Amino acid sequence: MPERRRKYTVEFKTEAAKMVVESERPIAEVAREIHVNPGTLGSWVAKYKADHAGEEPPLTITERARLKELEKENRELKMKNEFLGKGAPRTREAA
Repeated sequence: MPERRRKYTVEFKTEAAKMVVESERPIAEVAREIHVNPGTLGSWVAKYKADHAGEEPPLTITERARLKELEKENRELKMKNEFLGKGAPRTREAA
């Protein structure tokens, strides 16, 4: 007997996508919880993100400070990496 496709309301799809986006939980975990195929939920999440792309809230002061700190650390690590890369011995390629 063929399996019937379930129909979901727009509200259900939106709430399911919000569960993933707002909680930052994996799609597979939320899909198991609400008994939906992970691929289906993934497409709902992608649509939700596309529809709400410009609605990201501005960063808080704490988040800005953390971002600035991470950017500084990233610059320092890149400089160290470049410096260490210059000192590495070069191997000769076989002719």
